[in-house]
Order: sequence, then structure tokens, then C-alpha cells
Amino acid sequence: MFVKSYGCQMNVYDSNRIKDLFLQKNYETTDDIDSADLIVLNTCHIREKAAEKLYSDIGRINKINKKKSKENYKLVVAGCVAQAEGIEIQKRAPSVDFVVGPQSYHKLPEMIDKEEQKINDDFLPNEKFNNLVFNTSNGVSEFVSIQEGCDKFCTFCVVPYTRGSEYSRPVQDIKQEVSKYLDNGVKEIIFLGQNVNGYHGTGDDGKSKDLAYLINTISELDKVKRIRYMTSHPIDMSESLIKIHGEDNKLMPFLHLPIQSASNNILKKMNRKHTVKSYLKIIEKLKLSRPDIALSSDFIVGFPGETDKDFDETMKFVSLVKFVIAYSFMFSPRPGTPAFKLPDISKEVKKARLSALQSLLKQQQSDYNKSCIDKKMEILFEKKGRHKNQYIGRTIYNQSAFIESKDNLINEFKKVKISDSTDFALKCSS
Repeated sequence: MFVKSYGCQMNVYDSNRIKDLFLQKNYETTDDIDSADLIVLNTCHIREKAAEKLYSDIGRINKINKKKSKENYKLVVAGCVAQAEGIEIQKRAPSVDFVVGPQSYHKLPEMIDKEEQKINDDFLPNEKFNNLVFNTSNGVSEFVSIQEGCDKFCTFCVVPYTRGSEYSRPVQDIKQEVSKYLDNGVKEIIFLGQNVNGYHGTGDDGKSKDLAYLINTISELDKVKRIRYMTSHPIDMSESLIKIHGEDNKLMPFLHLPIQSASNNILKKMNRKHTVKSYLKIIEKLKLSRPDIALSSDFIVGFPGETDKDFDETMKFVSLVKFVIAYSFMFSPRPGTPAFKLPDISKEVKKARLSALQSLLKQQQSDYNKSCIDKKMEILFEKKGRHKNQYIGRTIYNQSAFIESKDNLINEFKKVKISDSTDFALKCSS
């Protein structure tokens, strides 16, 4: 089987679980799409052209398999595009055999075996997690989905419609999954959720527990050495979560906290439910708790109604906060969302604003990386690089780092000196 994952880390996690489901049915995975008898396209629906990318891939796959004339070949579309456009996919691409949403993909092996149901877009998060298999994907760092769905209803976002309402897994279930990875050598756990800091899973006492409690619980496992979490919403940054950043040395000093815009006018139109002032207050508290914390964020430029003044406020905000890394995008209207009906800004204006913002963000990332030169930092090495004897890992601040070594460093911690930097990575010396 061949699985292609589009989009976010949550999709990577789901793709790994899909592989696990079929591995227990004696399927073998392959990186060669030409030779695969089962192809799963696990889609993301956040960006404007997500569906068109899917149909383009389906077209290429059809050409490959037309030549091969495989008898048992199956093509599956999974994920958020499948959830949003299941019937449309079967109309437009009849070569697709099965369509499954992100909360029902655990049913896929049964659907293929019985060939009775072609589309499954039910919202079954509790049932899904109870039927998944959890095998480590790389043996070093592992994503763990702890929360799915969203109740925030930002006006630009499709997640509440494709992933459903917020659901948090029980603490004990997460602990069991994490323990399995740790027993297979994993050293870093990354908690995932559409609003991961809105986690409210049930504890052993039957009461709701927050993310700080979960972090503390997993941190008590000796084999776990690093914990991270993403993606967070500002309105769910609780005092307990801020506090644990300064108390738990297994929780890495890095936070991805999307603001989207630094104009209160645009934030209100986005229905973000926070203000620039409240966001800055969170950053102030975090830095009091953990002074060296590195900050990351997301920005959308050219949201309907964004004026030059609104954009200037975002640029001033970025200059003030200084992010170590950030992701920025032009607004793309998504069908079915409230913002889809709003008058759009010209593409030329959006492109110019995005270019200016990305230039500033890139400079901040470069400056931060340069500030690490001559410092000693602990790196957890994850994989081989492109060059001979090169290994790639991450710092506690989530920076990519690389080193040359004749020894195999995969899954090893090494305290090294930073000798140089690029805009996006650190060069290490032994």
C-alpha cells in the first residue's frame, strides 16, 4: 500500500494509523506508487486549492494504473476533503473506490473487505480511537493525537465542519499509547490537536483534566525525555499551562500560538475571540514562567476588509514580539465558511503584504539562529541528512540542526557547539 499525506501533522498521524490498520492485515507499505495495489490519499482542506491538487493526483494515478491493468487495485480518498466533498469526489472521479472522513477511517479495512459501503463520513471519534493500532513510525519522535475538532468557528476555517466538535481522549488511553511508543525507543512525544490546549479528557477519577495535568502525567514516565504540543488557541492558554512551562523540564521551551492578525478589527471579523492585548499578556506571563521560551505563530494576510492600517499593525506587532519561526498565508476563501461570502481583497495587494510580512519573519528567524552561534545546545538526532555522514535533529527550541559524524547518532542526545547558521537551520560541531 502507498499512503500520501497532505497538510498538517494531524494528517501525518492519521496516515500512520491507516498504515497500522492495514499492516495488521498483512499489507506491506511502499514508497513506490507505481507498484501499490492500495493507494490512500489522505487529504487536507485548509487551503483553497486542496481539492484541485487531489484531482490532479488522481489523474496521474489513473494514467499509471491504466497501463498496469491491476485486478485488485483500490484507490481511497481519506481526510478532510473526503469529509467535505465525498459525493462530489465520486461524481468527478469515478476511479475512486472508497471515500472516508477523518473520524471514520478506522472502518476502511472493513469497507474494502465487504465492498458494501463506498462513502463513510460519520463523526465517530471515540469509536475511532478505540479501534486504532499504535505502532511507532520512526522510533525517535512520535505524534500523539489527544484532541480533535473545534468549537471556535473562526470565520475563515473549515475545521469545525470537517473534523467536527471538540473531542478529548481519556488520559489513560493517551498514556497507554505513549507507553507503547516509549517501549519501542521513542524519546520525544508531540501532543496534537486542532485546539490542543483546549484538551479536557477524563482522568482516572472520572473528572475532566486539562493539558497541564496530561503533560505532568506523561512527564512522570521515565522513558519520555521531551514533550511538545501543538496547535494552541490563545483563549485556551490557562494559568496552569503557562505555569507548567516553568516547572517541567521535559516540556520543551517552544510554543506555537497562532494569532492570525494583530489588528483587533480583523480579529473580530475572524471571530478569534481574543485581542492583541490579551495575546501579549499571555506572552508576558509565559516569559515570566520560562524566560527563554521560543515563540511561533500563524498569520493570514489580506483577510476581507483588511486595510493598510490593519496590516501595519500586524507588522508592528511582529517587530515587537520577535518570533523564532512563523507561518504566513494569503487569505483563501473556503466554501461553507462565513468569510467565503465577504468581498475579497485583490490578489496583488495580498501578494505584496505577504511578501513584506514573510521578509520580516524570515529575518527574525535568521537573527534568532545567528544568536545561537558559539552556544552549546542539546540536540536529539532524528534522521540521516542528504550528505554523507550527516545527521539531522532538533534543539529544545524546535530548530533544525545538522552535524557530520562517523558514528550513528539517530535517537541519540548530543550536546554540541553551534558553529554556524542558515536562515532555517543550525550547523553543529562536535
